[in-house]
This record gives sequence, structure tokens and C-alpha cells, in this order.
Amino acid sequence: MTTSVPRFLWLERAERLARVFANAASQADATGELARGAVLELKRSGHTAFTIPAAYGGDGAALAEFAVAQELLGSGDASLALIAAMHAHLMGSARDTWPSDLLARVARRSVEDGWLGNAVASEPELGSPSRGGLPATSAAPTHGGWKITGRKTWGTGAEALDFLVVSAATPSGDVRRFVVPTSSDGVRVDPTWRGALSLRASGSHDIVFEQVFVPHKNVIPSKNSPSSSAWFWTAVAATYLGVGVGAVDALIAYAKQRVPTALGEPIATLPKVQEAVGRATLELGAARTFLHDVARRWDASEDSQEKASLVPSFAAAKSLATNAAVSATDIALRAAGGAALTPALPLERFFRDARAGLTHPPSDDLALTLLGKQRLGL
Repeated sequence: MTTSVPRFLWLERAERLARVFANAASQADATGELARGAVLELKRSGHTAFTIPAAYGGDGAALAEFAVAQELLGSGDASLALIAAMHAHLMGSARDTWPSDLLARVARRSVEDGWLGNAVASEPELGSPSRGGLPATSAAPTHGGWKITGRKTWGTGAEALDFLVVSAATPSGDVRRFVVPTSSDGVRVDPTWRGALSLRASGSHDIVFEQVFVPHKNVIPSKNSPSSSAWFWTAVAATYLGVGVGAVDALIAYAKQRVPTALGEPIATLPKVQEAVGRATLELGAARTFLHDVARRWDASEDSQEKASLVPSFAAAKSLATNAAVSATDIALRAAGGAALTPALPLERFFRDARAGLTHPPSDDLALTLLGKQRLGL
């Protein structure tokens, strides 16, 4: 599958957005507030249509193309890149999981109006649903639809979102997903995301639902599909690869211009710095190669069983990429020295943001167990 727009156009758009994100990152990180100007640029750019199928007016990006674009955005700023990633993975997997009429309605608003969305599933008591458990958020049947009540955590980009995919438990004990416009009565953002170690400007606040009406036409039928995992884990892996790349690029720029008096030449000439850049580049490159290989195999396959067999590899790619980003940012921080600890360089922000990648599901133990079980034929 290829996009309906030429590669140079979406690549140029991603590179431009990465620069916008990078320019907004320092101030937003310092204040802990969403960079609203950068989010507005994201909405206006057309990128919200990137992973929407061409049949619904979008660019129809393939998974491997999404990985390339998302890494670029991550190299600019993790907080803003994750907002873009959460929407893009949702719409990318929706082609396989949503009813066509629902996808058409949401796609149209994303293409024409720059709508941004996110799926909210984690809760204060439940944590991430990746290890099982029923959400406390409930969906009660009512005339013409459902009433949703509950609280979701880690709503990345909460204040900038136009719609949400909300998971809620029904009286029968099953879990359903609902598309909820954020303008709906009873939806409010509780600004709980303050003073976080990482992603300070991501606006990952709690979102509260108080008897929110959702019509039947906005219900996503329960459907087991490997597509959701493939798109989400690619989103996370590529974003944090970008964070690592951003850190190495910042180190390179600093190393070329930093000339200590005692040395008399740029620190880029020091073998220690050269080794650091080489090591970080190798680790990130290995993770990128693995991720892109899996993504290309996914794009090339039309067999559902073959696609399902790739899910453990996507989980492993997420683990490999996030750990590579953690290592690369640590290497960059060490190589740059004391200057890296100050906001004068973006290295300390990249260092902090990379750590957030470890908290996204699947955890390393689950990812490696999935891959190991597959290799063992279990």
C-alpha cells in the first residue's frame, strides 16, 4: 500500500512540522503547557489525514510510511509528536475495525477540519488495560444510545482533542468502545498533568465523563484485529526513535561548535565524543531497521493470519526502540557534559522524555514473552 500523495509531499510536511515542534518545545516544556500554536499548525497542515484511507479522503499512508513520518516528528518534540501519533494510529487501524459509516464521518472531519482524536482506556484504579481488568467507566443503555460515566487518565493532548474513543463496561460485563466528540455535554478535562518527569507539555490530563450521551451509530463493534496493536506499537516505537535521533542530532551540533580553551578545537574531534555518537547511532539504527522490516512485511501482506503472526514482532520493536532511545539520550547527555544538564541545550528534555517510552504498553517483559512464546511454538 502506498499513499495517495507523493512521498516528497508528506515527507516535506513531516519535516516542516518537526521544525515547528522543535521551536515550540523548550518554552512549552518550561511552562508545562500545551504548545497551542504548534497544535494548530498540526491541524492546519493536513497531517491529520495522513493515515486515513484514500477512499475516505485521506492520504492512505502505509504503516512503514507512518513510521518514517512519526520518527521525524519525534525528533522535534516528544510531547507534540505523541499527540499526532495517537490520532494517526487510531485512524490507521480504524480502516480494519470501525464500521464504514462511522469511519466516514470521523474521517471527513479530520480531513476537512483537522480533527484530532485519541483513544482513552487507562484509569486511576485500573492503570493500563494491557494486563486485563474491566474499566470502572460504565456505559448504561438509554433511549437511542448509551450514557457514559467515568474518568480516564493519560489523555494525551486532552485540551486539543476533538474526539475520543472511550472504552467502557456495559451492564452485561463486556467492554465496548464509543466515539465521543469532546464537545459533548458532560465531557470535561481535569488538569492533573502537572510536574511530570517526562512529556511535560503533552497535556496528558484526566478526562471526566458525566452521563455523556453517545448514539448507537457511534459504537465501535467488538472485533479482534491485530491492526490496533500494529499501528499503536509502531506509533510508540517510531516516536521514541525520533526522540533518540533528536538527542544525537543535538549532541552533534553542540560538539561541532563547543571549543574549550584547553582543547583549542571542537569537542567533535575527541575520540570519546566520536565513539558516543557512533554507539548511539548504531543502537537507534538497529531498532529502526527491525521496526521498518516488520512494518514493510505488514504492508506487503494481505493475509490476516500472516498479519496476526507479526504482532509479537511489533511488540518487540516497541521494546527495542524505546530502550534504544533511553540509551541514546543517556549517551548524549554523558558526552556533552555539564552543559547538557541545563535548558540551554535540549538534551535534558530528550533524556527525560525518552523515559516515558518505557511506560507505554507493552512493557518489556510482556513484549519479550510474546516473542519468546511465538518462537517456542506456544
